Amino acid sequence: MSGLIPGLTADGLVTVNRVLLRQGYTIDDLEERVAMLCENVKTYHSETGFLGGLVVLNSGMVSNEGSTVGQAVASPLQDREALIITFWESFEQHEASHRSETFQPLFRQVLELCENGNEEIAYRMLWSGKAYAPEEAAEAKAAKKRYAQTA
Repeated sequence: MSGLIPGLTADGLVTVNRVLLRQGYTIDDLEERVAMLCENVKTYHSETGFLGGLVVLNSGMVSNEGSTVGQAVASPLQDREALIITFWESFEQHEASHRSETFQPLFRQVLELCENGNEEIAYRMLWSGKAYAPEEAAEAKAAKKRYAQTA
């Protein structure tokens, strides 16, 4: 791995929760509850397998350059859909975190605002990377140009 998530190895685990905000709840509700949950995980599970995470909110923008299913101009789930993505050393450690007494009450509070219930999918890492520094990008471009004839 290239250090995008420190400590995440090739056999690391990525989990993704998809949250659809239930009518009557706000983004502020979501942010507050998820922040409490994430702080709990950092506090109680940083020494037992938790490596990091991020929470992203659907911005409404749809990439027509990267999408192949029509030419939508906006997502209907803007400001209603969030992904909670966490990185773990192992699936077993992740599962143990969910069984902890401190986690469960906060998790239930997040579930209250989910229209879609919850399904947390675990993925195994295939690749991660961060952008090149300017010098590294120049070297990579030069190498591509130099070896393009052999590829």
